[in-house]
Amino acid sequence: MLNARKRAVQQDSAELQRRKKYLGATIVTCIALVVVGGSLHVVGLGSLRMGEMRSLATYNLKEESSRIRAAGEDIALHEENEKNLGSAKGYTIQEAEALLPKEKWLELDAMVEIPAGKFLMGTNAKNADEASHPQHAVNLSRYKIDKYLVTNAQYARFVAATGHRPPSSWKDGKIARAELLNPVTLVNWYDAQAYAKWAGKRLPTEAEWEKAARGTDGRRWPWGDKMDPARLNTYYNVGSATDVTTYSNGLSPYGVYDMAGNVDQWVEDDFLPYPETDAKPEQFQGKMSLVQSEQDRAMKLSDQVVVDKRYKVLRGGSWKSDPFSTATYHRDYSWPNFASDFYGFRCAADIKK
Repeated sequence: MLNARKRAVQQDSAELQRRKKYLGATIVTCIALVVVGGSLHVVGLGSLRMGEMRSLATYNLKEESSRIRAAGEDIALHEENEKNLGSAKGYTIQEAEALLPKEKWLELDAMVEIPAGKFLMGTNAKNADEASHPQHAVNLSRYKIDKYLVTNAQYARFVAATGHRPPSSWKDGKIARAELLNPVTLVNWYDAQAYAKWAGKRLPTEAEWEKAARGTDGRRWPWGDKMDPARLNTYYNVGSATDVTTYSNGLSPYGVYDMAGNVDQWVEDDFLPYPETDAKPEQFQGKMSLVQSEQDRAMKLSDQVVVDKRYKVLRGGSWKSDPFSTATYHRDYSWPNFASDFYGFRCAADIKK
């Protein structure tokens, strides 16, 4: 009898230990699930911020070991440069005209006529940003658009003629000889608009830009539906902006250069939703970083606060973009007063009847 009781007690003790182990395992599992769930939530929040972060990314992450460049450095440099209006030596009008021979000026100033009619704008692709949804038909009158991106040399004529502030990348207001035919960068939307007005043109609308890039058949890139890295300057395959006449194998259906890659291009429009889009309304709301407390300032933290202002649209992707961002329908955006070394532009013009 005594042995039977002893065995019963031992069995009860073993059962208790087993239950404790199961309880402990259950608690650990629950904690793990909470951590995983929290991590997924953070990842989800992070994905919502990627669109905003993309327009501010200004360095190659692979270069971090040798040089860390803050995401907003170009913006800060541009703002500082704006304070130095008129302080750079720059070119005289005669010097600016002498930068290139007459035949090269004529080539760079060429425009391409885009015929009137409908085209397919946007996309229904599920892997595209929702801001590019849905695909829809747009009817446009005929117009002209620059065959090439506006170059440093062309912008130098504008600066010399108007006294406009040169880009901060020009040393003492002068362009490195090897970069004369590169697209002008570190220009904000207002700079681009001022140049277009001086040239007797205007910035293209978002619809005009997209039709000139893809034609009427809804293609994904200017040359077709298949990505071809040999036809454009993107994803650090070169490492800088390139001569605007380089990619003759990447022309749009109308013969327009660099409608994918090289530099992101300012257009006229505010960043607004397409009709019947499935994109979330908050994606189109302007947001500014606001430091809420001294503690946040010390930790270099800020909140994104909605403001009653609109972003401007950029198109085409750039030499820093991922290939997805160079699709003809992809919409990038930024504040109109921001500038970067991958922001540029081209002009458009009406055709009088």
